[in-house]
Amino acid sequence: MLFTDTYKTIDNEAEGLFKDRGSRFIAVAIPVTSQEEIKTRLGELRKEYHDARHHCYAWVLAPDRQAWRVNDDGEPSGTAGRPILAQINARELTNVLVVVIRYFGGTLLGVNGLINAYRTAASDALDHAIVREKHITERWLLTFPYISMNDVMKVLRDEGCRQTEHNYTGNEVTLGISFRASVSEQVSGRLNKIPGLQMKWLSTE
Repeated sequence: MLFTDTYKTIDNEAEGLFKDRGSRFIAVAIPVTSQEEIKTRLGELRKEYHDARHHCYAWVLAPDRQAWRVNDDGEPSGTAGRPILAQINARELTNVLVVVIRYFGGTLLGVNGLINAYRTAASDALDHAIVREKHITERWLLTFPYISMNDVMKVLRDEGCRQTEHNYTGNEVTLGISFRASVSEQVSGRLNKIPGLQMKWLSTE
């Protein structure tokens, strides 16, 4: 089975702006990693732009981009959140929140006008963000006898694993390592052949 352990996200917060018939659409693109972080940032933006009419948004989380949500915040259904999400998806981004804050200018823009406004503002913000390709990483904790150190270190060097921590207790070694998810089976397969070694999964990031 083919497996890719790469995904694209943004490295920095970025802003965009679109104006139409007196209405201002201020877009903010924010790198995020959890729904708790999204909730916090939405609350902060609502306080900062407390006098705005609408705070519409879309977000996508997880390397497989399967967690997402849109919110029209009172605009006609499908005219705000979906166009914002479409811009995130067009760039194949994840771990990103895009909020578009609208200051109403007194003139109704209609469905097509709203879709264009939210789409264009979101696109402008994302165009100003730095897009970065990242790898899904697994973190494990190894425990093994000291006499197996050379065998363990050879596997880590061969497979490009990174050491994150280590501790020596008598003749036992505890070692934290991380590596790309795409080589997980190969790394764990080689390490598990070393006598006395135990592996404990810590996290996938």
